[in-house]
Formats: sequence, structure tokens, C-alpha cells
Amino acid sequence: MKYLKESPSQTAGPYVHIGCTPNFAGIRMYDGDLGATMKRGPVQGEEIVVTGAVHDGMGAVLMDAMIEIWQADAAGLYPSPREVRGRADPNFTGWGRSAGNPETGLFTFDTVKPGQVPWRDGTLQAPHVTVWIVARGINLGLHTRMYFEDETEANATDPILKRIEHRNRIPTLMARKTANGVYRFDIVLQGVGETIFFDI
Repeated sequence: MKYLKESPSQTAGPYVHIGCTPNFAGIRMYDGDLGATMKRGPVQGEEIVVTGAVHDGMGAVLMDAMIEIWQADAAGLYPSPREVRGRADPNFTGWGRSAGNPETGLFTFDTVKPGQVPWRDGTLQAPHVTVWIVARGINLGLHTRMYFEDETEANATDPILKRIEHRNRIPTLMARKTANGVYRFDIVLQGVGETIFFDI
């Protein structure tokens, strides 16, 4: 039997922004880009801002990165068409998308601090945000997680963090609090301080 061969992968280039964030790219098609706003109204829990940048192996900031995040609401619930453990915050989408600022490379999310989500065995995961990174030069989007360094007790028992063999690399997954309600999370693609990425 003849099989079709896999097409070669290509980097995203500038078309990622045109297709995913057209308003950001200067193409006014909609009222706003999808994922630009995660809050539809008053939300439950602690409102926070997450900002950061994507750095290459030499430490330079990528100016054309795009970041997507998925997270639970303040009660640890994800939006769902059916109730699993309760009803998620109706004013919080749980998903966001941010293109890096063209002058600074900084991405920004106006969100809420997530609650703890149960693991398969019923234990609780530490508050975290799932992060997806795409940019020119990245053939396949990269997946990682962002935890909060001020959640010391929850981080110590998190089932994912406990599985990381090289403990000295765990800080690459931690967002640090820089001001009241503001967290900084930088992503390093390779080299010294390389962020842990997940094979999903």
C-alpha cells in the first residue's frame, strides 16, 4: 500500500499575526482579536496581570512571538457545556491570546489567578496556566506551564512539578510577583535558563 509522505513543516512567519490577531497586524476585520479579552464582566477571585517576553538562546527578545494561555477560573473550574464540579465563572473565558508588543516584545494578559484543579487521583494541582508559544523560527508550537512562585505550599505537592527530575530547572516555570496583582513570566527558548517545555 502506498502512503502519502508527511509534508515538511514550515515556520509560521508573519502570517500567524495576520491570521490570529488581524487587528494587531493592522487589518481591521472584527471588533477585537479573539482572546484579547478574557473577562466579559465582573469576575470572581483575584484579578491579576501577567506579562513577559520570549527570549532566544542568546538572550534577545523575540519581537514577533504570539502567546496563548488556557487556565481555570479562581475556583479551579474550566468553562464547560456541562457541570463537572460546578459552574465556572460565566464572566471569565479561561483562554487568551497576546501578540508581543512590536517595540518591546512584551506579551500581556489581564486575567485572574487560577484556583487549584484536581489531578487524576484527586490530589490538587498548584495554581497554574497552560502556555503555548509560536513565533517565526518555531516549526511547531511549544507548550509549557506557568506556576506562581508565591504558591509555595501548593507547588511543593503539585503532581507535575514533583515529576521533574532536574529540580534546579523548576524556577523556569515560575512567574514572579513584581507588584501587587502583577506577575512576570519570561520564556527562554534554549541555552542558559531554558524553560521546561512539555511534549503534548
